[in-house]
Amino acid sequence: MSIDTTQQPATQGDPAEQPAAAPATKRLNTAKAMVEAIAREMERDEDVFVLGEDVGAYGGIFSSTTGLLDRFGPERVMDTPISETGFIGAAIGAATEGMRPIVELMFVDFFGVCMDQIYNHMAKIHFESGGNVKVPMVLMTAVGGGYSDGAQHSQCLWGTFAHLPGMKVVVPSNPADAAGLMTAAIRDDNPVVFMFHKGIQGLPWMAKNKRSIGPVPTGDHVVEIGKAATARPGSDVTVVTLSLSVHHALDVAEELAADGTADVEVIDLRSIVPLDTEAIIESVTRTGHLVIVDEDYQSFGLSGEIAARIAEHDPTILKAPISRVAVPDVPIPYARPLEYTALPTPARIKEAIIGQVAPA
Repeated sequence: MSIDTTQQPATQGDPAEQPAAAPATKRLNTAKAMVEAIAREMERDEDVFVLGEDVGAYGGIFSSTTGLLDRFGPERVMDTPISETGFIGAAIGAATEGMRPIVELMFVDFFGVCMDQIYNHMAKIHFESGGNVKVPMVLMTAVGGGYSDGAQHSQCLWGTFAHLPGMKVVVPSNPADAAGLMTAAIRDDNPVVFMFHKGIQGLPWMAKNKRSIGPVPTGDHVVEIGKAATARPGSDVTVVTLSLSVHHALDVAEELAADGTADVEVIDLRSIVPLDTEAIIESVTRTGHLVIVDEDYQSFGLSGEIAARIAEHDPTILKAPISRVAVPDVPIPYARPLEYTALPTPARIKEAIIGQVAPA
């Protein structure tokens, strides 16, 4: 797929030796990058439409659909009643009939009222039809804590969705990946759960995040689902993580590099179904040390799955036991000090990394 490029001045010499043209980009926050990716696909394919609570005039409570109603009208950007079972079921029906809906579940925590539609229908119809019926839809949802939203508005739960076969699960950490993964998700013939953390959206009324605004390619930008990215190369310790925790890990890695404590490699998973096991193993084979950072519950989740895959591949590549920094098995507290005790904060990540490189 082509990517628009900026015009470069003509140069002399062997064309094969000339530098490749840099892709044209513009600086966007993650929310705007998502919106532009959706809009581009709505322009490209008239079967793409958006529905959910407050996705129209309000533009999504985390600005995931801002401006789409004015641009495409109420027949393609539809505000729905507060009935997740109803409007997710409607999206599933539309997808099985050949359309490509993007349906927003306002908070992932609300999955409890519509899990029958998500798992017993969206995820299983293709299998139950013997592969004859496709369900090309995107279930978009906000995740994550850190804002005193309480136990029913602060979970990530990507491990829950990853555990249930039949759905791809993508979790971007930055504007460019949010745009590229959204485009890939819309074009995919499988149901894709697109999970965005409130803390990466770059919204002015939320806590500032220096990486939530960044360059995004202006052309046809697609990020392959199932391929992790090296957010920071390093040689001493591998940190495998995703979403907002990528930013925390990078902050810690920069601090530890500056004081000479450790050279930390940060792997951004970007998607967990499919999971890029090869990228994880390659990194850990080089560093010999692994810290898994996961803003989801520790037991029976992503961190355990990654650890198991290392063990199944070759546990001798590890020079020290794996460290996990995850949410303990308690509901997310409302009180800010308690909430930050539960979350995988930079302080907890730093402690885990230092524990890996400290002399025995």
